[in-house]
Amino acid sequence: MAMHDSQPRSLSLVLVIGLAGLAMFPIFGADEKFYMQFLAKIMVMAIFAMSLDLLIGYGGLVSLGHAMYFGLAGYTLMLLTPEVQGASLWILLAAALGVCALAALVVGFFVLRTSGMYFIMVTLAFAQMAYYVVHDSEYLGGSDGKYIYVKPVLSFFGWQPVSLDKLAVFYYVILVALVGVYFLLRTLLASPFGHVLVGIKANEQRMRSLGFATFRYKLVAFVIAGMLAGLAGYLFAALDGLVNPELLSWHMSAQALIMVVFGGMGTPAGPILGAASLKLLELLLQDWTKHWQLVLGLFIVLVVLLFPNGLASLFGRRGKPGGGHD
Repeated sequence: MAMHDSQPRSLSLVLVIGLAGLAMFPIFGADEKFYMQFLAKIMVMAIFAMSLDLLIGYGGLVSLGHAMYFGLAGYTLMLLTPEVQGASLWILLAAALGVCALAALVVGFFVLRTSGMYFIMVTLAFAQMAYYVVHDSEYLGGSDGKYIYVKPVLSFFGWQPVSLDKLAVFYYVILVALVGVYFLLRTLLASPFGHVLVGIKANEQRMRSLGFATFRYKLVAFVIAGMLAGLAGYLFAALDGLVNPELLSWHMSAQALIMVVFGGMGTPAGPILGAASLKLLELLLQDWTKHWQLVLGLFIVLVVLLFPNGLASLFGRRGKPGGGHD
């Protein structure tokens, strides 16, 4: 789907219905705290998957170390949060995103000089180094991690209209973040920058011969993706109240990668569909069988074989910048 084109109406309708359902759930399901938190985590993972899709679906950069930024943001929040009094959400968020941007800039400077399998392995190596630094640090809680005892404070120039200690309020903050990231990425990918990024994925040598500084474009995309992953990690840690090394592990990166592939690479809504479908399947299968991971794996393989362009391809097939169909 070309980003300047409207996406299939059926998919737009599904997104609108899903958004309406998410917006109304705290009103009609206020007593269902478990499901409210479950939906909030789905939205966080959708943001995480969208950040990775910017690299994979549009930049052709398959990273197995993307969780490093997810975890770094969570640990930044933990380190900067006082034990007895919440700090400003905006200050903590700016610090977390700043750490992730700097980390992505440094890592990207090195890894973007490689390609293909080498790129995958080097991104994984950086993430594993960060993982073991956190895992072996007593100050950071070691393998058990550390709790975040208080939620950030959502205030505007000293005025605090709501408290994030209330799950419903935090739920809506995450929902706004999800919608914001979705439209931010759509706008970015519809811009000249997005078209150049897609062109680099298709034929980097040709784009370089046309005068584009392809390394800079990829580095900017890498930093943006890292910051968006950091936003997801920040929200996840604040919501869960706990950070541990698993947030930086390759398992978390692989989970986001599966969501992107499952939903549809290079499609604006694909990562959202992938995150929602996989998490809902996990919940259903866990209640059905203790071998739910095996069943889930078989189901993923089946879907990938039947729909190689992901679930988004069920709503129509159009050419798109990511190189597949929407």
